[in-house]
Amino acid sequence: MTQSPSKSEPIVNITEYFEQKAFQVDQWLDRLLPCESVTPSIIHQAMRYSVFAGGKRLRPILAIATGEIFGANESSLLPAACSLEMIHTYSLIHDDLPAMDNDDLRRGLPTCHVRFGEAMAILAGDALLTQAFLTLADHEALSPGTRASVISEVAHASATTRALIGGQVLDIQFEGQPVSGAQLEEIHRAKTGALIRCAVRIGAIIGGASNDELNLVTEYGEKVGLAFQVADDLLDETATSEELGKTAGKDAASQKATYTALYGIDGATQMANRLCQDAISAAKRLRCDTSILEAIARFIIERRS
Repeated sequence: MTQSPSKSEPIVNITEYFEQKAFQVDQWLDRLLPCESVTPSIIHQAMRYSVFAGGKRLRPILAIATGEIFGANESSLLPAACSLEMIHTYSLIHDDLPAMDNDDLRRGLPTCHVRFGEAMAILAGDALLTQAFLTLADHEALSPGTRASVISEVAHASATTRALIGGQVLDIQFEGQPVSGAQLEEIHRAKTGALIRCAVRIGAIIGGASNDELNLVTEYGEKVGLAFQVADDLLDETATSEELGKTAGKDAASQKATYTALYGIDGATQMANRLCQDAISAAKRLRCDTSILEAIARFIIERRS
């Protein structure tokens, strides 16, 4: 068991931290999602198949880690954190559909539409999005005001304006088209970054962070979100399908707008490192122990999947 970090002793085993927190997240997800036996069972099987197919649980862990540095307890953080994983999974299910990226493999397993058919995959994504907001609406461990703030944050991050769906739209529109650095950043601040930024913000909100603290947390989340995407683009170029658990090189084959396509592997690597350091710098300006947030930023650009 990893001990709580002190100000002078940052966490060194980030892998162990992720394992511990992912286990907690999975326990709560199992509790919050309808059982497979509940009618209509096929939709609940498809939802659970995709949610429990693996994954790092980065977004819920970021929410938990941020909330904990401001003193929030697990019962306040876990349901909200799990709602983010539901939304993230819904986005992956829809992203993999034939009408979108047409992927057959996700996290080393057949994608939801391959396993359950396109119609059920669409409905499973819809159901997970709905279940996420049901989870937040029923989150009685939060005060009504905090609950409303968290619901608003998650809704804005999932929407069309500088958010998840809007970023996906831009990604489709720019496919096969030349893009500038500013356009690429606009895509990924929305498609990838919005939910990651939301994760740290809701953790901070639940923990009672001040406006100044929330601004620093937001800056951290924005840098980490972009760093994650740059690292993802690098992995698509340099990792194997076995390491990734999905088809390697798919972005290049689909002529997607990526950081490696625009800046090359060396340029993208330098950018990931710079974004990581910017995120750490923002975290360090908080007047609390942020060693875990710093370690997560480093993990994001050093991972191999």
